[in-house]
Amino acid sequence: MAWTSILAIYALFWVMSAFILLPFGVKTHDELGLEKVPGQADSAPGNFRPGRVAVRATIVAALLTTVWVLNWEYRWVGIDVIDFFSQSDPTSQS
Repeated sequence: MAWTSILAIYALFWVMSAFILLPFGVKTHDELGLEKVPGQADSAPGNFRPGRVAVRATIVAALLTTVWVLNWEYRWVGIDVIDFFSQSDPTSQS
């Protein structure tokens, strides 16, 4: 697999991980006991730290990319394993 493909897959995993990890660990002003600004939404985060989300997304994306590349090289899971609509019986020895 080319390094540019690995980089593209890493970028996709990073964005996906960042969006999935966004709500974890975030609390509202009410939960933290902080005063709200007039007009502020009740659900606005009071302790959002984008750096922490980026570090977590980097770690998760690196792990997922590693598993993806290893699966590509060693063919652990392929189309024949996940093809649930195939007409042939995968357990038969023909």
